[in-house]
Amino acid sequence: MIHFNKSPVTGNELSYMTDVINSKNMIGDGYYTKWCEAWFEKHLNTHKALLTPSCTAALEMAALLADLQPGDEVIVPSYTFVTSASAFALHGAKLVFVDIDPATMNMDVSCVENAITERTKVIVPVHYAGVACDMDRLMILSKKYNLLVVEDAAQGVMSTYKGKALGTIGHLGCFSFHGTKNYTSGGEGGALLINDVKLIDRAEVIREKGTNRSQFFRGQVDKYTWRDIGSSFLMSELQAAYLKAQLENAGKINTKRLALWQRYAENLTGLEQKGLIELPVIPSSCEHNAHMFFVKVQGVEERGELIGYLKREKITAVFHYIPLHSSPAGIEHGCFNGEDKYTTAESERLLRLPLYYDLTIEEVDQVCSSIWKFYS
Repeated sequence: MIHFNKSPVTGNELSYMTDVINSKNMIGDGYYTKWCEAWFEKHLNTHKALLTPSCTAALEMAALLADLQPGDEVIVPSYTFVTSASAFALHGAKLVFVDIDPATMNMDVSCVENAITERTKVIVPVHYAGVACDMDRLMILSKKYNLLVVEDAAQGVMSTYKGKALGTIGHLGCFSFHGTKNYTSGGEGGALLINDVKLIDRAEVIREKGTNRSQFFRGQVDKYTWRDIGSSFLMSELQAAYLKAQLENAGKINTKRLALWQRYAENLTGLEQKGLIELPVIPSSCEHNAHMFFVKVQGVEERGELIGYLKREKITAVFHYIPLHSSPAGIEHGCFNGEDKYTTAESERLLRLPLYYDLTIEEVDQVCSSIWKFYS
């Protein structure tokens, strides 16, 4: 059986987690947390990285930092995971969904300016499959209308846009270390990258239940008190220990995944040339991290038939999001701006193939052989 995903294990995860257990201190912000945060700050060139229990938590911190008021608007693609939107709806924002670019499945930046009103506060670009949105144009709009840009880079760790790491271009960036991502902290986990220095102090307070506890432990204040609205946004030290082992092998993981991704592309190009499927598009401005490999088929019926065929071949392939604007909560908390020209139609064509660190070249070849047999 070729599974869709297996979480990566690189070697030192158990050793580091055992070290934490033996230390009798599993509370967050210990040695392993600080090591990982420093790694991101150094390697990605961000002012501040804060580990969180999940990417959802990082997005919720971003929503708090945005000072959203009921009725404020947040622009977000409809084709994304639910928390890209729900983190902001949780704080009373109205969600304004925009269409996608069918080439990348990312937010169509040409639709964004038409969606901006006097109530717009935040733009949330989502870097689908670790492939960057057009961040230059988004940042121009951000400056023109004085808007906060929160990058949902859940799938984008180790990807870049014009040489800049995803998550470090907007004012805030959010990472995921869920078990399905390229790097995991043991099943769940995330990080908030703070690229606007003016937001750092408040972010630390929000992350510590609204207290200045971080300043207290650094000796900057003699006692800590409740200073702001916040919540429990610290990653546990056990999770950080697992993540350290992954980051130590970040280059190795990235190289292996890229090789698997390239093998898929080489094997399936012939089917694309025959007009039977479409393969992912990587813009020249982006270096991707091989987070996923997907194909686009002719429609939802054909996709279901291909999934069933692969299942009989003992291969697990899955489709992705149902557009948020068509969901019950999406209808309640937001609206679609403009024409849904591509979001729904493209979402019904996309099929994700197995891709994970322990997958072998031979297994990729097997998946591709089965797809060729389906179309023959």
